[in-house]
Amino acid sequence: MDINDLILVSIDDHVVEPPDMFENHTPAALADVMPRVIVDDQGVDRWMYRGNPVGVTGLNAVVSWPPEEWDHDPAGYAEMRPGVYDVHERVRDMNANGVFASMCFPTYAGFSAGHLAKVKDDITVRIIELYNDWHIEDWCGAYPGRFIPLGILPLWDPQLAVAEIERLASKGCHSVSMPELPHLEGLPSYFDQNYWGPVFSALQDQQTVMNLHIGAGFGALRLAPDAPIDNLMCLAPTVSQITVQDLLWGPAFRSYPGLRVALSEGGIGWIPFFLDRSDRHYTNQKWLRRDFGGKLPSEVFREHVMACYVTDPTALTYRDKVGMDIIAWECDFPHADSLWPDAPEFVLGELNAAGAPDADIDKITWENACRFLGWDPFAHTPREQATVGALRAQATDVDLSIRSRKEWARRYAAQPAG
Repeated sequence: MDINDLILVSIDDHVVEPPDMFENHTPAALADVMPRVIVDDQGVDRWMYRGNPVGVTGLNAVVSWPPEEWDHDPAGYAEMRPGVYDVHERVRDMNANGVFASMCFPTYAGFSAGHLAKVKDDITVRIIELYNDWHIEDWCGAYPGRFIPLGILPLWDPQLAVAEIERLASKGCHSVSMPELPHLEGLPSYFDQNYWGPVFSALQDQQTVMNLHIGAGFGALRLAPDAPIDNLMCLAPTVSQITVQDLLWGPAFRSYPGLRVALSEGGIGWIPFFLDRSDRHYTNQKWLRRDFGGKLPSEVFREHVMACYVTDPTALTYRDKVGMDIIAWECDFPHADSLWPDAPEFVLGELNAAGAPDADIDKITWENACRFLGWDPFAHTPREQATVGALRAQATDVDLSIRSRKEWARRYAAQPAG
C-alpha cells in the first residue's frame, strides 16, 4: 500500500462547538434560554445553559500545542487551533492530515446530551433538536461527503428518544451518541427492556448506529480517591468491556438482531480474551440456561459491534482473532490521543508492522466503517480525490506549526474584527 493511496475515514473525532453555532437556529420564543458562551470571572470561556456552566476542557483541544502545555484546565477559544471549532479550518486540517471523512462527537452538549439533560423539559427537547439541526445542516452540510452526521437524544423519555431517532433518520442522520452505562446517569440500565426496547427497536428500524464513547461511564471504575488522572485515561477501554457485557448478556443483542453498536475509542486488544471468556462461560455454565439462538456469544458480538481504535499495534498482529470485518480506525482529532498531522504515516506504519495486506488495510481504514454506518464515501467525491495524496495536495498551505496557547491567543487577537 502506497501511503498516498490510503483512504482514511475516522469514526471518532470531536467538535468544540463554535460560539455562534445557534445563530441560524434560534427561534424567537427561545432566545432568552438558548445555550450561550460567557466569559466567567476567571476569564474562562464557558457554555451556559439554564444556569449550568460547562467549561471547554484543555485536553479536548490540544492539537498543535506543545505537549508540555497539555493539561486538564479549561481552554478559551482564542487558545485553540481554529480547526477545533471552525468547520472550514477543520476541513483544511483534515486535508493536511490525509483524513477524508470524519464523525464528530459533541463537547459542550455531552457525548449523549448529558450536559443539556441536566434540565429535563420540553425546552431542552427543542434545544437538542436545534443542536442536531446545526450539526447536520451547518457542520456536516458545509462540506457534503466529508462528515458522517451524529445526533444526540433526549434519553430521559424513551418516546422522546424514538421521535428524535426517526426525525434524524428523515434528515439522513443514521448515527446517535448514547451513554455507555445509562444507570450511572440516573436512567435504567440496558437490561431494562421495558425502557430501552422502544429505543432499540427504533434504532433497528431506522438502521441507526448506537455510538458509545468512552468517558461517560468512568463512574463504573471505583478507583482510589487519590489516583492520578493516568488511571482513568489508561483504563477507559475497560468501560467498553463492561458496556458490551450488558448489551451482549442482556436482551439488547439477542432481542434486536439489527441493532448495531460502535464502541468509540474502546480499543481492540481486549476483545479476543473477552470473547473467549464469554464462549467458555456460555458452554460451561449450562445451569444458567442462557440462549443465544444456537450461536456462540462471540458470533452474536461480531454481528452487532464495530470495534474502534486509535492505536493498537499488538492487537493488529492478531486482527483475525478480533474480527477483520469489525475493526475501524479513528483519529480522535483534536484530543490528546489525536494522530495529527501525520495520521497516514502512523496508521500505515502500525499496519505494515502487523503484516497487514492491502485488503486488510482498506477494511480497517475505511471499508468496515462505511459499511457498518451505511454511509457511501464516494457519493459526493470520486474515490481518486479521497486519497491521502489527493487531499494533501489541496493542503500545501496549511500551517502545521506547534504553537503555545499564548501564541494562538495573540494570533486570535490580531485577527480583523468579524
